[in-house]
Amino acid sequence: MTRPRYVLAIDQGTTSTRAVLIDSKLNVCGVGQQEFTQHFPRPGLVEHDLREIWDTTEKVIAKALKAAKAKGHDVVAIGITNQRETTGLWTSGGKPVSRAIVWQDRRTSERCAELKARGEESRVRQTTGLVLDPYFSGTKLQWLLDHVKDARTLAQRGELKFGTVDTWLVFKMTEGAVHVTDASNASRTLLMNLETLTWDDAMLALFDVPRAVLPRIGASSELYGLTRGMQSLPDGIPVSGIAGDQQAALFGQACFEPGEAKCTYGTGAFLLMNVGTAPVQSKAGLLSTVAWRLGGTTTYALEGSAFIAGAAVQWLRDGLGLIKRASDVEALAKTVKSSGDVVFVPALAGLGAPHWRPEARGLFAGLDRSTTRGHLARAVLEGVALQLQDLAEAMKLDSGRAIPAFKVDGGAARNELLMQYQADILNTNVVRPKNVETTSLGAAFLAGLAVGFWGGPDAIRRAWRADKVFKPKMGAETRAQHLGKWRDAVKRA
Repeated sequence: MTRPRYVLAIDQGTTSTRAVLIDSKLNVCGVGQQEFTQHFPRPGLVEHDLREIWDTTEKVIAKALKAAKAKGHDVVAIGITNQRETTGLWTSGGKPVSRAIVWQDRRTSERCAELKARGEESRVRQTTGLVLDPYFSGTKLQWLLDHVKDARTLAQRGELKFGTVDTWLVFKMTEGAVHVTDASNASRTLLMNLETLTWDDAMLALFDVPRAVLPRIGASSELYGLTRGMQSLPDGIPVSGIAGDQQAALFGQACFEPGEAKCTYGTGAFLLMNVGTAPVQSKAGLLSTVAWRLGGTTTYALEGSAFIAGAAVQWLRDGLGLIKRASDVEALAKTVKSSGDVVFVPALAGLGAPHWRPEARGLFAGLDRSTTRGHLARAVLEGVALQLQDLAEAMKLDSGRAIPAFKVDGGAARNELLMQYQADILNTNVVRPKNVETTSLGAAFLAGLAVGFWGGPDAIRRAWRADKVFKPKMGAETRAQHLGKWRDAVKRA
């Protein structure tokens, strides 16, 4: 009897690392997941230990293999999807020179403000599709080079490697033989030219980054290298797919045609729309980014980023102690019929698109003596959805098309109260797929395509199935009241 064959997807997120084994029929056959440490040295600073990320990666691969009753040699290819913009720096021998600076970190706010004051924003946006914000990797890398002892000297000598988390994982999986990223991740660094897909000399000069530290920019589906020296897998398995987590989810949701869009609810919330084979420069505060590069063709996307989504629920749990488990938030929110006059602005790490105000801070508005824990919980869920309304409006302005249906995924997509409110506030159908592992599915599919495990993208479209459609029920007058209170609260934030 022939043993089953699998593609392994590594989904390295902001708070946990997941490994998912997917078979040829796109079934999820084994999952391993483990959280890792969040480091907050000072307010506004967020760091991860790259060594701990690698350790959890080895562990979750072993867990996924065990769950599927599979062996390492049953894996035909590995795809990686990752938290984007998180910035690491390590030696040629694979030793991190510091903790990685996480995408949520705001330490380079002053540097971004300085560059804006010099009038650099327009040039940066035109070249990279991005805005000058601490969110992206460029100023983080500059900070590391300037603040880690001897880092700049070592970098100029070619003895240091820069990478986002995808680059770190491929480097470790190949025992240091491969230093690579894909175009989707490179498009989030402030250093890549969005049209040529190459590191841009003017941007490298602006952020004072030596070319010697940079990885090669590859496609999202190609043979990057083979595994070597891993504890959890044998040598010789192709590492053949890379995409940033949001781009992988767009692919996994089968959004292959211009105008198709999805929203992922993870630590943050991210709305992406496929805009075709040419980048669209946003006039409404969105980002222009690479969706994926496949078979010599680059597909672009418009993106709106809300920095805090699931992280707000974690804050209710860990910071305020209102719930014991993140999954408890829906039950608590249902203890009240509405949020009353309470509005929550989830600016716990500044405001992302379309506002781009890194100095903004979160707030509750409309509190009075009748406010309960339930009102706060409900307001938090509504605040997450209201951010997405702002992004959807901006996307409509930029693309010239309304989103016909809102495909959703990520952990919070299981929250039915949130999904119904999202449909109500957008006044459009919200569609949740049967397989919410869309990020892992996208990464696996990119990897499998490179080794011929699947024939083409049509297989993923055929496999996509809706689980539930949330239809808007809110009246126009009520919706207008909710949006009015939200906009007033955002101004205060």
